[in-house]
Amino acid sequence: MQLALLQTEMQHGLMGRLELARDSGMLFVYLKPQRMSFWMRNTPLPLDIGFFDAEGKLREIYQLHPFDETPVPTRGSNLQFALEMNQGWFKANDIRPGDQLDLTQLKAALQARDYRPEQFGLE
Repeated sequence: MQLALLQTEMQHGLMGRLELARDSGMLFVYLKPQRMSFWMRNTPLPLDIGFFDAEGKLREIYQLHPFDETPVPTRGSNLQFALEMNQGWFKANDIRPGDQLDLTQLKAALQARDYRPEQFGLE
């Protein structure tokens, strides 16, 4: 799983990627909960995106279509993590709203990049 932590990483996202391994994706980690909006500028892959709250609970899932620059906003305003995966991944893995993101693994991944989990509200 690729992490997008810096503003430049978030802005670039998966742009230009022609393929994504079956269980690979990008997790966007924000400093605090907020309303989010994503689009697919320069992104040729069909993706699904899942939005998680600060406790790591999956709240919303949407399809994202290649090169579609129409913003896909969240309904909720208390979301802190967004996970982009190949289109159909959430359904194929029976992952649905209410399921939990593994915050222990996320903390370890943040530490591996020399970030303190507390910076992201993760105790």
